Amino acid sequence: MSHLTVPVRILPHGEGLPLPKAQTEGAAGMDLLAALADDAPLILEFGDRAAVPTGLEMAIPEGYEGQVRPRSGLAFRHGLTVANAPGTIDCDYRGEVKVLLINLGRDPVTIARGERIAQLVIAPVTAADLVAVDSLDATQRGAGGLGSTGR
Repeated sequence: MSHLTVPVRILPHGEGLPLPKAQTEGAAGMDLLAALADDAPLILEFGDRAAVPTGLEMAIPEGYEGQVRPRSGLAFRHGLTVANAPGTIDCDYRGEVKVLLINLGRDPVTIARGERIAQLVIAPVTAADLVAVDSLDATQRGAGGLGSTGR
């Protein structure tokens, strides 16, 4: 596994929270934490969405992106997920990283300061140029869409 250095600036409301890091040697993602005030947890009712601050700004190197992904435990236990999963942090973005959460569960979910709310994966980006053509090569699947390859 290769390593990449990503400069991070901690904003005042993120002070005291640990920086995201992989929790195990083989982990692809790093947990993003909610940088909420100690006395102001966020309550998401069923169907509610919120852009939850992380208290971090970062300079992702050119040729890479940050992918914000749901945490499987929150999704399974509470129905809490990242609404735009995976969210993308472009290499030229320098604002605060926020996580767009949505509650798809049945019950309200309370998010407190320092709670792990999403995963951040830094991944390489392949630049592509789309080119208009008159036809495409044939494949076995062809134009078969949703559900066309089975259940």
